[in-house]
Amino acid sequence: MAEVVYMPKLSDTMTDGVVASWTKNVGDAVKSGEVLAEIETDKATMEFESFYDGVLLHIGVETGQSAPVNSILAIIGEAGEDISSLLTATAPGASAPVAEVPTPSPAPVAASAPAPSPAPVSAPIATPVVAHNSSERVFASPLAKKLAAERGISIEAVAGTGENGRIVKRDVDHYVPYTPAANAPSYSAAPAGTVSFTDEPVSQMRKTIARRLAESKFTAPHFYLTLAIDMDAAIATRKGLNSIEGVKVSFNDMVIKAVAMALRKHPAVNSAWMGDFIRRNAHINIGVAVAVEDGLLVPVVRFADGKGLTQISAEVRDYAQKAKDKKLQPADWEGNTFTISNLGMFGIESFTAIINPPDACILAIGGIKEEPVVKNGQVVPGNVMKVTLSCDHRVVDGASGAAFLQTFKTYMEQPAAMLL
Repeated sequence: MAEVVYMPKLSDTMTDGVVASWTKNVGDAVKSGEVLAEIETDKATMEFESFYDGVLLHIGVETGQSAPVNSILAIIGEAGEDISSLLTATAPGASAPVAEVPTPSPAPVAASAPAPSPAPVSAPIATPVVAHNSSERVFASPLAKKLAAERGISIEAVAGTGENGRIVKRDVDHYVPYTPAANAPSYSAAPAGTVSFTDEPVSQMRKTIARRLAESKFTAPHFYLTLAIDMDAAIATRKGLNSIEGVKVSFNDMVIKAVAMALRKHPAVNSAWMGDFIRRNAHINIGVAVAVEDGLLVPVVRFADGKGLTQISAEVRDYAQKAKDKKLQPADWEGNTFTISNLGMFGIESFTAIINPPDACILAIGGIKEEPVVKNGQVVPGNVMKVTLSCDHRVVDGASGAAFLQTFKTYMEQPAAMLL
């Protein structure tokens, strides 16, 4: 008897899925455990394996199309089998059992991205021609090849930004034929007096960001605490550490470590609002916001209070690359107890971030600014970094938040204490 394969729910925040590519065609044999399709969720593109042996009799969602969770993705059965009753009984939108895919906890979303996103579709940058040897195989996803063929684009001319230079959908979407005389497409500017705009479809990730941040902002009563930190000692310490061969530590790595150690002393801040109760977390998992093409993800540095600066640095760099390549897995982004959002590298002096539920707090990190400061009664040049803690008042009171910030300030101004 034929089996219906439903659009799986690959995360708790997923409501729709987009089929990035099919690895099988109707009529192909399928074995249990074989990859059936690549499905784009609100967080990443993930391989989806078949649960059944048989022949692929029906494809319910074409490549590049989206469908709700639990709608018909495919039907697998015996060759020639009549499946008309299955299509009638379980049409998209009808009640259907949830596909048996492990569901991770909600993926955290921070309020502010710490790294730049690629150029938007409405203002693409002319892409230089990429030379490929005619005898070599072009490394591109099936969806990218399909879109390129439909649009009359030579796939060999597209620059790949995926893992190992793989050409993916966004590369085709952003591709503009290179012309030496013009660095922007002709439609980038409208004639004088002409109304012009571009409508972009909302991605699954952007839909989730919009929904979760709106829920956080309008449900959790936010309040904000801002503090200025003297970064002279941190600058000197980082310079000394990075002079050691093989060591590369960023200010963000130092912030993560200082936050983790401050949370150890202020467990009330390392908490979560759970509706009927408050969860006091004994473990310290720091979410670090990373920008990706369609929004941002928050991979988690687990048990950060017990890790050294070099270990934290290596993990964050690895997560950032995996996020940009859409290779993060649910285990990478779930389980945060506190979140950091850093825009300091873009020259932003200070900002406020929206709390990343279910966390009770998020720390917004501004840039280091050289300005006059008073030391020992003298006005001298100094380096100051402003941070703002956003707190959920249902969980954290002003005094608790302020005490946490003071401890964090102590670690950043006396970084040697973090190395003890």
